[in-house]
This record gives sequence, structure tokens and C-alpha cells, in this order.
Amino acid sequence: MDFGTLALICGVALLGPLLALPRGVGLPVVVGELLVGVVLGSTGIGTLDSSEPTFAFLAQVGFALVMFVAGSHVPVRDPALRQGIGPGLARAFAIGLLAVPVGLLLAHLVGTDHGGLYAVLLASSSAALILPIISSTGAGGRAVLELLPQVAVADAACIVALPLAIDPAHAARALVGGLAVLVGAAGVFLALRWVERSGVRHRVHHLSQDRKLALELRVSLTVLFALAALAVVLHVSVLVAGFAFGLAVAAVGAPRRLAKQLFAITEGFLGPLFFVWLGASLNLRDLISHPAAIGLGLGLGVGAVAVHALMALTRQPLPVAVLTSAQLGVPVAAATLGGQLGLLGPGEAAALLLGALVTIAATTVAAAALRRPARLP
Repeated sequence: MDFGTLALICGVALLGPLLALPRGVGLPVVVGELLVGVVLGSTGIGTLDSSEPTFAFLAQVGFALVMFVAGSHVPVRDPALRQGIGPGLARAFAIGLLAVPVGLLLAHLVGTDHGGLYAVLLASSSAALILPIISSTGAGGRAVLELLPQVAVADAACIVALPLAIDPAHAARALVGGLAVLVGAAGVFLALRWVERSGVRHRVHHLSQDRKLALELRVSLTVLFALAALAVVLHVSVLVAGFAFGLAVAAVGAPRRLAKQLFAITEGFLGPLFFVWLGASLNLRDLISHPAAIGLGLGLGVGAVAVHALMALTRQPLPVAVLTSAQLGVPVAAATLGGQLGLLGPGEAAALLLGALVTIAATTVAAAALRRPARLP
């Protein structure tokens, strides 16, 4: 990789924000970034080589940061989380149970042994997608209070379960490694809470701001990369390290300045680079060569919307139930991890992302329904 290639990646990644600008469409920024990666990668003209070591490593750094941001968006400090925790947890658990037979059925129909992986995808919800949509609609009331814990639990549980589901043959190793990383993240949380309560963080914050030292950013990146290094050594994906650290920071509460700095690094550079790399690594021609992969993608998307929509039977408003099916982080992580480990069949990684796009389309319609004058209970 050279500076010309880096400039090309950053330049074409601008398609993501451009597609997200029309308010009526509401496409996530990452869709455009994936699209340009597909066009310039193995599916398209082949300008970008996803196997190039520097490109692949920077993408992994971006992956860790993307998962960190996803974890930091889980509203663990929101008081509303406690108010709706009973119905929210019950619905998340019910969706998880419903997802198992649907996932196994999809695996049987397409002839794979990835039923557990599909079940995790079907049960997942993306807090990073859903919470901004809810905010933009202005919706409130009991339904939203109950949605928060449902989404938070589903997001966290599916991220943790993903490494176990995608590689059952090494589930024990993944479990031990994942627990070690989670213990490390718990230690980080305790340290951050002490630093916050003792006033040390407050003093460092003002010193850093006055002298423009960016100390909090430097420390945060050091901790994130240390957890990622631990994950790599223990043969665990960096997604666990990034997400767990994000949860720890969310539980303590990140200062606005630090949040803005991390957002800038992730969304301005390394996040787009990761999604362009991911698009470049996918070969969508396999979808044409393997029509079953198209059926799998549609099945995952429709299945996810269906199992979440069934929660309308528990008096959850249908638009809200459909909205909870929005997924992105877990399918992206599954496609990335599965590709790295060589565990996915031809076209399967693209099918996982196709399923995510189906849920995004459904939630776009649900969000439009929530913006109507009718009030939620």
C-alpha cells in the first residue's frame, strides 16, 4: 500500500456520507463504503487487494475501533434501561429461542452446518443503528423504554456468542480466550471507575485540554490496542476486545471531548477504511454462481424481521418490533471473522451482509411509520 492507494480509499469512502445525505432514504453510511469496496475489489475491477498486509492490518485496527464505538453506544447508563428491563429481557430471550429453529432450518435448506451462526444473526439487534433511528423519529413512551434493554442485551449477547457460533470446533478455546478478554475489560472498567470517582480523570482532562496533550485519547487507544493484542494472542477476534472496551467506557461515561476524538478517528478514517476493505474482500460473483447464497441472504433478512415482528404478539407496537431487527455490526463481524478463518463457503459472507441490508430496508419502513402523528403507548 502507498499514499496513492490510501488517498483513493479515503476519497471513494466519501460515497457513504453522500448516499446517507437524503433524509428520505436514510441509508447507513457504511452501505456506500461497502459498495465502493465491492466495485474496486475482487468483485469489480480489482484495484484494491484486500490481502495486502498493510491494508489488511489497518482494516483490523478499524474493525476494533468500529466494535468499540458499537459497544460505547449500548445505553448501559440510561435510567430508562432499568424501567423497561423486565419486558425487554423477556422479548430478547424469546427472540433468541425463536431464532434457533429458524437458523437450523436455513442451514438445512442451504446445506451448511452453520445453524448456530445463523441463529445468532437472526437474534441480533444493532444498538448503533436503532438508537439514532428512534431519536430521529421523536418516539417515546413505554414501548421505547422497553426497547432499550431488549436491544442492549441482544447486541451484547450476540457479539459475545458470535466467535463460539462461527467456529464450534474451537468453541472451548474461543470461550477461554473470550473470557480472558472480558476479564481484562472488567479490570479496565474498575480502573476507569476509580479514576473517575477519585477526581484523577477530571484533573487529567483539564490538563490535557489546556496544554492540548490529548492524554485521554492516547490512553484509550493504548488500552484498546492492548486488549486487541491479548485477543490475538489468545486466538480471539479483536471484535470482542473492541466491544468489551466500548461497554466499559459506556458504563463509566466517556467525556464529550474524548468521545468526539474517538468518533473522528473511527468515522473519519479507520472505520471507512475497514468497510472499504470488507467490500473489497467480498466476491459477489459467488452469489451468481451459487444462487443458494442469495436465498440464504434473503432468508436471513426476512427471518430476522419475522422473529422480531412476532413480539407484536406481546403488545409491542409492530413498527417498534420490526425496528429491533436492524442489524449490521454482528453480520459484518461474522463476514470478517468467517473470511479470516476460512470457515464460510462461496458467497456465504456476501449472503450475511445481504441479510443485514434486508433488515435495514425493513427498519427504514418501520421508522417512517413511527414518524407519523400516532403516539406509541
